[in-house]
Amino acid sequence: MAGEPAQVQESTVRSGRQTRSQAASDASSSASGPRRSARLTSSSASSSVEPPERPASRSRRYQPYIRTHSDEVVAAQGGIARRQANSFLQAFASAGFEAISWQKDRRRIAREFAPVTQLAKDIPHDLHDRMNSLPLAARQAGNMQVLVFEAEIRANTAADEPDAPPVYIVNDVDDEPTPPLEFYYSNLMWHGEGVPKPDHENLQGCDCVGPCDPTSRTCACVKRQRKYWDGGSNGFIYDRKGKLREHEYPIFECNMNCGCSEDCPNRVIQNGRQSDVFIAICKTANKGWGVFAGHKKIPANTYIGIYAGEYLTDSEGEIRGTHYNKFGRTYLFDLDFWFLNEGDRERKVKYCIDAYHAGNNHSCDPNCVINACYINEANMDKPLLAIFTCRDVEPFEELCFSYFGQPDDDTGIDTKPDKDDAVYVTCQCGAPNCRGTMWK
Repeated sequence: MAGEPAQVQESTVRSGRQTRSQAASDASSSASGPRRSARLTSSSASSSVEPPERPASRSRRYQPYIRTHSDEVVAAQGGIARRQANSFLQAFASAGFEAISWQKDRRRIAREFAPVTQLAKDIPHDLHDRMNSLPLAARQAGNMQVLVFEAEIRANTAADEPDAPPVYIVNDVDDEPTPPLEFYYSNLMWHGEGVPKPDHENLQGCDCVGPCDPTSRTCACVKRQRKYWDGGSNGFIYDRKGKLREHEYPIFECNMNCGCSEDCPNRVIQNGRQSDVFIAICKTANKGWGVFAGHKKIPANTYIGIYAGEYLTDSEGEIRGTHYNKFGRTYLFDLDFWFLNEGDRERKVKYCIDAYHAGNNHSCDPNCVINACYINEANMDKPLLAIFTCRDVEPFEELCFSYFGQPDDDTGIDTKPDKDDAVYVTCQCGAPNCRGTMWK
């Protein structure tokens, strides 16, 4: 995710920029509070306090479609039947070639084709440097800066959310054409100095064939999810439509070592924002840039995107936080979820996420929650931060979560913050229940 907040009204804009109504028309057609610095904690979006006991689920048993391996069906689909395949394997083996199969060798294949680790020092900036070197008049000519900005977003997210509609840039407030060019919209996580690479060696996958059965007693992914969340008869935390059934619990999706198919119901975040979820980055009157719903309502518990940025060590986060507070940045998020502290209340935070190049705004009445998610990562200290709506979001409504955290969560404050820092400004969310401040 990315950006910084706004108030939405349909109106015309200067300099040939799109209005919100034009963007909608185009789209339809084609925590708890601060620690040693003002850093978000896991309670900014969910809670660092373990949720109360939940009632037993009464959801209907879900019977997914399981693909067949019969020779007749394979042949009908234009594939190679088993007997024919065996003859090919014998021929290849006699010629000195190794025969591999997905069922037998998938973990080795997954390691060889594992996602490339993204390093923070490699965050692209060449395009931004070239744009910044141009005079303002040149960047505004023909709406060039807006078009380049939107095209870069599409390029950055084409691989991980191929079905998502375009993200539009809208400014009805002033003459700033786009967010700062240093802003880098991406769903990737970038590893800073001292942060270990993703742990693929200890990553466990399931042995399911076809889509996983959420009622299975043998699926490794169902077992892993049930360790932290008992969903009754349905072992996955998603319902059959891909909506999150409950917030504040860790999400364990099927991963690259799993034998299940790509249409498995436990693959939601990794498939990206869907075709019916429209969002726009809009300028606000008082809070800079923010992320807004597009022209269609977004249902509750819908996946929106990743709170993307850099993984940092806690010590590096402290250094950056001290500087960020001085000029009002609020994008450091401590990875201190309640389930990481089980059995060790004195456990120290190991890592945080710096969303300097991305982010969302605060609201005392949030419509989004951040949930920890694990896909191709066995290291529990390094979850992805997945943003889901927690209620229905109306068209053109701003997408926000709370920096303040849950009302009953008083953890996360270990020193008195400097209230003179720029980050401690009066809250501008405009909610009826606004506390007047974004931090405890």
